[in-house]
Amino acid sequence: MSLSLYLLRHGETEASFNGGYCGRLDPDLTPVGHQMAEDFAKAYQAHPFQAVYVSPMLRTRMTAQPLCSVTGREMRLREGLRELDFGDWEGKTPEQVNREHAVDYLRWVADAGWNSPTGGERGIDVARRALEVLDEIQREHTSGDVLVISHKATIRILLCALLGIDVGGYRDRVGISVASVALVEFHDNGPRLARLGDRSHLREVLRNRPGT
Repeated sequence: MSLSLYLLRHGETEASFNGGYCGRLDPDLTPVGHQMAEDFAKAYQAHPFQAVYVSPMLRTRMTAQPLCSVTGREMRLREGLRELDFGDWEGKTPEQVNREHAVDYLRWVADAGWNSPTGGERGIDVARRALEVLDEIQREHTSGDVLVISHKATIRILLCALLGIDVGGYRDRVGISVASVALVEFHDNGPRLARLGDRSHLREVLRNRPGT
């Protein structure tokens, strides 16, 4: 039996619905986001997760809370699972950033692995800290299913790092919808992406809800 890693992006926030940059900002979920968390808990409450690792941000903790409450599982908070820090771009739209930080924005769009938002983090820095959490998970859980609840950029960067995709292109190569699940299975010959963008646990009206 191999290790399977379930990567869940948090439920909807105002930023995810409207498209603003939200890294170190710490909003709660919207009412719809809380419904998404409840739907995930209902669908996965009988799933035999060995552990639940969670970014310490409020939006990820609130996404984990319904499942942890119904199952009694501990929420293992890990700093390495935080969202990418967008620095001076926090709370701004791409259009605003392009006007106010045009040079940095163009560099970041061209290669988000080695360039950072103004005053923020590079993709490779996020990869390092997220992979440290993965190393911990693999040491503690050699087989079975583990749930990780994190963020859009962090999950995309981690998937690129695991699958041999240039981290600099994570924004163009991998899509992670809000409240969606990606599944990575670890075999003798390395990690394999078995599922991406799975929102089947959500009620239909939420599966079709727009947002970033």
